[in-house]
Amino acid sequence: MKFIVSSAQLLKQLQTVSGVLNSSNTLPILDNFLFEISDNRLSISASDLETTMKTTIKNAEADDDGNIAIPAKLLLDTLKTFSDQPLTFLIDKDTYGIEIGSENGKFKLAGQNGDEFPKTPSMESASKTTMPSEVLASAINKTLFATGNDELRPIMSGVFCELSSEGCIFVATDAHKLVKYRRTDATADSTVSFILPKKPLTLLKNSLINDSDVSIEYNETNAFFVFDDIELICRLIDGKYPNYEAVIPKDNPNVLTIDRLEFYNSIRRVAIFASKSTHQIRLKIAGSELHISSEDLDFSNEAFERLSCNYAGEDIEIGFNSRYLLEMINNLSSEQINLEMSAPNRAGIIIPQDGISENEEVLMLVMPVMLNQ
Repeated sequence: MKFIVSSAQLLKQLQTVSGVLNSSNTLPILDNFLFEISDNRLSISASDLETTMKTTIKNAEADDDGNIAIPAKLLLDTLKTFSDQPLTFLIDKDTYGIEIGSENGKFKLAGQNGDEFPKTPSMESASKTTMPSEVLASAINKTLFATGNDELRPIMSGVFCELSSEGCIFVATDAHKLVKYRRTDATADSTVSFILPKKPLTLLKNSLINDSDVSIEYNETNAFFVFDDIELICRLIDGKYPNYEAVIPKDNPNVLTIDRLEFYNSIRRVAIFASKSTHQIRLKIAGSELHISSEDLDFSNEAFERLSCNYAGEDIEIGFNSRYLLEMINNLSSEQINLEMSAPNRAGIIIPQDGISENEEVLMLVMPVMLNQ
């Protein structure tokens, strides 16, 4: 079997799917890319059994159809050194030996039988919807950072998706912070919910292309995404997501409105002086003044800043983990934000004042930390 392909185009497609590869695999075949040739189309797949990603080069010149598993790291390292040029791949179907011919030389490596590569799961009795890529990209960007890393609670390591005729909701939480992102311009025929793992969402985030539609198929075990020349299928996280609505306080009469960047930079400076174990900062709001302070008693460090703000409500003093606050504020793009509070021991709600479309809603929740008076 022989095929010819551009080195730059091949490298670009391999880098797109290479994020699926694990550094240690239970099956040695998963250390390979699967190359499949059919009608001068070259499809390249990478898999870790949980997630499989596939991309296609439509203009490969081939004299035969077939498949071969090629060592991923060796191929990637080799391609990175080439300037853009046509490469000729010669495959021995009996020994699975591979010879790559370039303008200046030849490179030989041992492949494996492509038929041994794990088969992509079939999407039986699946439902289907379509979503603009910018909607999906925005949902991933706004929620992915808030997912948890606790291996004992795998449900919270993913993003909860709820699709309905009214729109879609994406939720992520690690029990300290929570993000709820809602769109009314992406709908499904029936109401369904599932939990998407972090890894495939990261891969999607890095490969989504603007101005394209994403086809999404889903059943009880898998979700299948198709856009442009890319297909991604992933196993869903099994389990029931926590009742996130129950932790969002509904009545928050104390509302702070402030410039997002000014607030962010002030917290960043003051947090440098906070305890390295708690990262605690203190917000004291009275009238139109916000006092932000921190201290680290072990090293006699302390910091204080005063900002002017718009505030409606009773005077309040509340503590937060500065890392969570910074993460949330950094993942918003509005000029002004609202921090809504009810009491020092209840969660604070961050809502952007501007910078979002009429079809989207963003709500970020951060749990307080107890202040030492």
